Amino acid sequence: MEHQQSAVGSGTHQLVVFKLAGESYGVDIYQVREIIRVPEITKVPQTPDFVEGIINLRGGVIPVLDLRRRLGMGAQDASRDARIVIVELGDQRVGMLVDGVSEVLRIGAEQIEPPSPYIMNADAQFVTGIARLQDALILVLDIHRLLNPAEQQEMKDLVEAVAPAG
Repeated sequence: MEHQQSAVGSGTHQLVVFKLAGESYGVDIYQVREIIRVPEITKVPQTPDFVEGIINLRGGVIPVLDLRRRLGMGAQDASRDARIVIVELGDQRVGMLVDGVSEVLRIGAEQIEPPSPYIMNADAQFVTGIARLQDALILVLDIHRLLNPAEQQEMKDLVEAVAPAG
């Protein structure tokens, strides 16, 4: 039923690795459209607390999620290293505010394990795997799980409200 490629599978994977609260996270490179410096973000009232606001990217309105808040880590002021990772979420582009992007890694599927049910809880539903490197662990996120269908619709409505089709 699920048509997205899972982070746990066969072959090799390329992950865009970024930092959040000192920990390494990765998303499949095929889910990433681009990585940009943090521009001015316009706050929008009456949005969920994890929505930082919206940005104008080459004439398009992009909602920006504070990934720290979305993952329950609490907000932090953006540093000089902070970036916005633009991803495709269904038919919509969404920005994820992260503390910094460190690298793109090519790793074998055998290096990615499914997360242990003992450490997983409702807040960790976004983690689809844990990549084991020699000296580090990278939590692999599935961006399609970051927003539930109602939240995805809310992001679409937000964009349409500020940039009506015409």
